[in-house]
Amino acid sequence: MALRRSARLSALPTGKVPVLQPTTTAQVRNSSSRSRQPSNKVSKARKPSARGKKALHATAPEQIAPSSSTPAKSTPSSATAPSDSENNRSAAPANIWDPVPGNHDHRASTPPPPPPPPPPLDRPVEPHRTNATLLTPHGSSLVAYPPGTENESPTKTGRPRPTATTGTLLEKATAHLIATDPRLEPLIKAHPCPLFTPEGLAEEIDPFRSLVQSIIGQQVSGAAAKSIRDKFVALFTTTGEHGTDADRFPTPEDIIRMEIETLRTAGLSQRKAEYILGLSRKFADGELSARMLLSATDEELVQKLTAVRGLGLWSVEMFACFALKRIDVFSTGDLGVQRGCAVFTGKDVSKLKGKGGGKFKYMAEKDMLELAAKYAPYRSLFMWYMWRVTDVNLAVMSS
Repeated sequence: MALRRSARLSALPTGKVPVLQPTTTAQVRNSSSRSRQPSNKVSKARKPSARGKKALHATAPEQIAPSSSTPAKSTPSSATAPSDSENNRSAAPANIWDPVPGNHDHRASTPPPPPPPPPPLDRPVEPHRTNATLLTPHGSSLVAYPPGTENESPTKTGRPRPTATTGTLLEKATAHLIATDPRLEPLIKAHPCPLFTPEGLAEEIDPFRSLVQSIIGQQVSGAAAKSIRDKFVALFTTTGEHGTDADRFPTPEDIIRMEIETLRTAGLSQRKAEYILGLSRKFADGELSARMLLSATDEELVQKLTAVRGLGLWSVEMFACFALKRIDVFSTGDLGVQRGCAVFTGKDVSKLKGKGGGKFKYMAEKDMLELAAKYAPYRSLFMWYMWRVTDVNLAVMSS
């Protein structure tokens, strides 16, 4: 199913460090024989002693540094893939001197960067709060439960005590789904959900940027959305003494200083330019903020965000699930979720599709809510598996 809009997430590429090929004994002999050739500038060249040649040929191949004419290159490992033992073995040690006589190139091969730190497993999270780490438009980061506050009284903090950690949330959620309906177990095993893993919960999200990009992507293809987004960011690109700041996303204050006519030169329609300007004003004056998005209840979140022109209920639900990592979101208005629920309850969707029924073509909203209620407070995960039931391509929801 082609979805109209989305709150999108990013995926990191992976890479492997190439294994260095050890120098062979024949290569050592060739290099040694070349080193014994007489020089044009010296009438008598000293030959290596028999003891020196014996020591050279006794050297183990893996102790010989790669030839200086073809220096080894290493590819940084991906942030999503931990370093394994093979990668560690392939890393060339630094500051190896070439033992071959006559070769005085002491350049050291560059060691690979250290592996990324593992994602935290003990950060407190709670199903009805934002579980992602949120970035503010000005570079700071916030979490719903700062260290040391998880045991504070709800009457003092205005939020419930956390019921899980980043290391246990997905385990608790999948166990609840399987206990509620064992038919989900093979589906869960076949399709692990990445959203609520420790790695997924460790992702840092800029909510302002995500919402702006959601508006840009409405009713256009992915390629068109990317083109418009790049042109939009380029409107605010500045060149300073350190070069062009091309990767910096504009702040709300940057955008509200821009005329609508200028915003439209990026390919935005008049209406989308107005939507983005209105969203920016709400962030600039503090009506919307990363802190509010962390602490708001699910109901407050929907109320605040749907009050923004250009953000409908579906867009807010997708943003809450995929960007904020809230785990008890359920979208009855999504056709893919409707179809998945219908298939899951044994309906023949091929016969339902042609009958119309308005917004709810495959299953009535009341029936969907009753079905999903059993899976609370982990309905986001249940919704994700309803997409999987009918192989809805979730890649359209990531950028």
